[in-house]
Amino acid sequence: MDAKRILLGLAASVLVLGACAPGGAQEDGDGGGGAPADADKVTLTLNWVPYGEHAPFYHGVAQGFYADEGIDLEIKPGNGSGTTIQAVAQDQTTFGWADTPPLLKGIAAGMPVKSVGVFLQKGPASLEFLSDQKITSPADLKGKTVGGTPGDAMYATFPAWLKANGLSASDVTVVNMDAANKIAQLAEGQVDAIMGFFHDQGPTIEARTGKQVDYLLYADSGLNMLGTGIVASEQTLSDKADLVSRFVRATQKSWAEAVKDIPAAAQAMADNAENEPPLEVLIQQLELAEPLLQLDSVGAPGVNTEQQWADTIELMSQYAELENAGEPSAYWDGSHAGGSGS
Repeated sequence: MDAKRILLGLAASVLVLGACAPGGAQEDGDGGGGAPADADKVTLTLNWVPYGEHAPFYHGVAQGFYADEGIDLEIKPGNGSGTTIQAVAQDQTTFGWADTPPLLKGIAAGMPVKSVGVFLQKGPASLEFLSDQKITSPADLKGKTVGGTPGDAMYATFPAWLKANGLSASDVTVVNMDAANKIAQLAEGQVDAIMGFFHDQGPTIEARTGKQVDYLLYADSGLNMLGTGIVASEQTLSDKADLVSRFVRATQKSWAEAVKDIPAAAQAMADNAENEPPLEVLIQQLELAEPLLQLDSVGAPGVNTEQQWADTIELMSQYAELENAGEPSAYWDGSHAGGSGS
């Protein structure tokens, strides 16, 4: 394995949409031969500290997919999608990997950024609980306590999820908690269920407790919002359109190949990331993420449609106080990923 730089960094400013700025290890892997000397140095800031969903990026570096596109990629951990989006807007990172609901809020607040392709097209938002709770349907949540983080899209749309499933707000007790503490509080039995991303948190909870985790997906109740994808600044889109296309192409290939060999992708991440979960957890997280790509219907990773964006905008407008929403083109440029947005 070639040597890798390990950099430490903190992004600036706290954003109302996210927690404090991202920090921690940053890496650029040279992988199978390294990027050419004249390659563009590109940074990607993740939505969170590395977990299995991020393995395709490390796999792409290791396999030389980014180098083939003339890109020397450096991967930075994040500390919330909102903060990552702000880092992109302030040109502290070339690209971001961020969740779509906070992206909509950020753009509505005036941030000069856009999505260039959402990869997790079935949203991972869910209610998670230990299987010994014997919750098999939404009705089983009556009388239960549910932990959530005020300000995030799952928290905002939870009342709508209850209504869609024949429940009222009074049927459950919502406990407000910090995003970083939800897993521990569920594991310790302080709440019966939490709102979260099942493909990330579920395997982590199982590894920590030794107990099976079950979940109910928001998307299965008609509340599907687009999930995580690539974010670029308006200036990068304007001044470096070719770089955007090359980065998106390399990322699409990285994801397409990673899901064909999930153990290899997870191993590349284990070899090159910092503070990542155990290998078996990485594998399980990426296995759970793969169906969210919806490859059977979209053909290639990161290819979106205007209807998908319109549906997400409508849900955010109706339930999450997205004001003066506008058209999908205000939030998304699909031209680099093969979508119909411009």
